[in-house]
Order: sequence, then C-alpha cells, then structure tokens
Amino acid sequence: MGNEAEKEKTEGQLLAEKLFFEIKNCWDTAAPEELEAVQRYGEGYKTFLDQGKTERECIRQSLDMLNAKGFTDIETLLGEPGSLLPGAKVYQNIKGKSLLFAIIGNRPLSEGVNVVGAHVDSPRIDLKTNPLYENTDLALFDTHYYGGIKPYQWTTIPLAMHGVLIRKDGEKRELCIGEDPGDPVFTITDLLPHLAREQMQKKAAEFFDGEDLDILAGSRPYKDPKAKDRVKLNLLNLLYEQYGIQEEDFSGAEIEFVPAHKARDIGFDRSMIGAYGHDDRSCAYAALHAVLSFASVPVPEKTVICLLTDKEEIGSMGNTGAQSRFFENFIAYLCSKTLTAYSGIALRQCLGKSSMLSADVNAAYDPNYDGVYDKKTASYFGKGIVLSKYTGRGGKVGGSDASAEFCQKVQGILNKNKVRWQYGSLGKVDKGGGGTIAQFIANLGLDVLDCGIPVLSMHSPFEVISKIDLYTTYKGYIAFLREV
Repeated sequence: MGNEAEKEKTEGQLLAEKLFFEIKNCWDTAAPEELEAVQRYGEGYKTFLDQGKTERECIRQSLDMLNAKGFTDIETLLGEPGSLLPGAKVYQNIKGKSLLFAIIGNRPLSEGVNVVGAHVDSPRIDLKTNPLYENTDLALFDTHYYGGIKPYQWTTIPLAMHGVLIRKDGEKRELCIGEDPGDPVFTITDLLPHLAREQMQKKAAEFFDGEDLDILAGSRPYKDPKAKDRVKLNLLNLLYEQYGIQEEDFSGAEIEFVPAHKARDIGFDRSMIGAYGHDDRSCAYAALHAVLSFASVPVPEKTVICLLTDKEEIGSMGNTGAQSRFFENFIAYLCSKTLTAYSGIALRQCLGKSSMLSADVNAAYDPNYDGVYDKKTASYFGKGIVLSKYTGRGGKVGGSDASAEFCQKVQGILNKNKVRWQYGSLGKVDKGGGGTIAQFIANLGLDVLDCGIPVLSMHSPFEVISKIDLYTTYKGYIAFLREV
C-alpha cells in the first residue's frame, strides 16, 4: 500500500520531499518506549529543579552525581605529566558556583575536545548589603533584582529565601526557608486596583521601580515597648536564636529570593513542565546527564567535557562567570596531566581544534504574542532541539555567529543519529535580543553553536518547556559528544 502511494505522488511532490526541510513534531515520530523514557526523564528533571533553585544548589547536586559515578576532584591529583589516562573522570569545583568535569578520551587533547556548556544561574531577587529595615511596624528586606526580569511578575507570589551567610566568627550558615510545607514564605506586595488608577496608566516597565521590590518579612514587635524598631528587632532575634546570625552578617551574604512553588506538569496530557529556572537549568540538566552517560561505557574517542557556569544572566562577569579564565585553566591542567610534554602550544592546539555546544534556551513561539516572532525562524514546542546560528541584538551585537562549516557538522551529527532538530532565532530583528556564553568560549578559538530548548514565559517566575524537547536535547548532546 505504501509503495502504491509513492507511485501516485507527482513529480513536484517528490521534488518537494527532496528539497524542503520539514520540521516534524517529535511526539508524532517517537516510539512508544521512547515516550515512556520522556516521562521518566521529566520526573528526574523536576526533582533537580526543586532541589536546585540557586546556582550553589545546582552545583551541589551535580557534585553528588559526579561522586556517585566515581569522578575525582582535580585538585587532589598530584601525578606527573601523562598520568591522567584514557577513561579517567575528573572535575573542578569553582567556588561552589561553577563546575567543570571531564572524561578523558583515547585521543590526545592536542586533537581537541568536545564540550557542552550551560549556565546554572537564573533571574531572581537578591538582598542588598544592608537589607533589613522597619517602616510603620512592618519589617522589610531591601532588594536588588538579578538578571532581566519584568518586576511586576515578582509581586504577590510566594517567595522562598535561599543563600549563604558567613558569620563574624567565620562559620558558614546556609539558609533555605519557604520550601518545606511547614515553612513561612515571603512576598512583595502590590497596590490594590481600587487605588491603582494612576499606576494603571503607566507603561508596564514603569509599574515598579527596582527600588520598590522590597520583601515583606515580619510584623510582630519585640515584647519590650521601650526598644527601638521592635519589629526589626524581633526578626533579628529570631534569626539569632535559630541561626546565630546578626545584622552585620548580611553585609557580605549571598541571599536570594526565588519562587516558592514546585515544578509541576502542565496540561491535561502532562506534556509540559512549568517551573522556575528552566533558563538555563533545563539545558544544564541535559548537558550534565549527557556527559555522565559516558561514565560507564567504553572510553570515548575524544575527551568529553561539561561546563556549568554562573553569572550568565548578568554578562558572565567575575571569577565564576564564562568570561573568567577557569575554563581555559581547566583545559591547561588536563593537557599537563595527559600529555607527556606539556607546552603552551599544546594548550592552544587543543582549544583551536575543540568544539562546543552552548547549551542555552531559546524563545518558543507564543501565539498570544505573534507580533514579535518571525514564524519562519521561530522555534516551536515539540519540534526538538533548537539550533541558533547566531545570537545578539539588532545587528547581531553582543552575540556569537557560528560558521557555516560548524553548523553543517552539528546538523549532520543530529541527522545521522535521528535526533529531531529545528532552527530558531530570538524574535524579529530589532524587537530585542540576547546573548549566551557562546561568545566568550568562541573567543578562545573553539567552534561554538548555541543549541538548546524552546521556552515559554522566559525569565518569569514560572517558565514552561515541553518534556519531549528536553529529552530530545539530551539525546542531541550525547550524539554531539560522541563524534570524533
């Protein structure tokens, strides 16, 4: 019957099948056993999100997985040059906020390595250095938002407090308040509509100034009526009794407020996941598992590396961001321990012959906001991993533009391994834009292509992805890492 249908096709239909690039829905092409794997993979990912709402928590989870797979901290290796043999599994923890790990391959590093890199920070609300104050018998936290957000989306939702303080005596205290069912939560208040006539006339970007995003923290005064700022005092007393924390300890702390809700299935068909932090923990999770998939199989031909980095949402600055030297330093260390004669030239050869997928999300086409998307180049839910040849804004400013040769190489790898892919760009020209870590790694000489998962409601407290796109991306990363 199938052969008869083929014979009935016209010349034009057959030519179209040959020449057109048809992007199919992955749900239609997946086998039943693969659909079961999609759901299982989604469940593990939701747990990862719920337990990793900050960059530190994501790195801690990742380290637990690495240790379970037999990886060794590179800082403990004291061997001579050439002592790191094929099959060795090593990692480097960058201040608890970024992470590099590798499985050494059969081929020398001078022939290059295969890398998948993602970031694990997400937009959020941070505390200022002197955050706690009292106003009209209310205690509030003064904040400074982190990353690109729409401020109004962060009001009137439950927020959880995560972070690290170092006490005056040097002891580290970690906080996580608002995630357990019995915990209190926090919130940023909004103006009631009865009094918001003037506010409602403003542009959305002017609804709230950054200075207005202060977090409600308490309202009960300390029992001594003669004390000053009794609500603030009562709150500090509670923190001191429970954690030994004093007000001075907030000055250098890293305290983040994030949505208190859990990752949940979306839709009657449970085909999607709604959660905080899909950007970019969805790609980080896929990259992490893609490299770990090589931990218990025959040694890869080329060394495979995963890069999980911090600070992408604010430009990849600092010593835990992709603009720092830690990636280059890690490669240099691997070269020094795998090659019998290390030199700076060997490092440059390795970087120049290496390839990386910048594992970051893209904006999924949203029919509610049709006007900002170019339908011909937009990415869509359920259509698989998204390849973004270039990023940036306006005239590609601040972005990375992959070469035609490398784009075709990645497309060929995905096609050979039957991994569904689509192309995608971040909206219409001059409607906005954005960048990733790709530009900074490309500066070192690597071939780099942005490659990730389409997301709805990006940078909001509750983003949405498709489960099958997540799983397809994971399979695509594995296919790329396997290539010589």
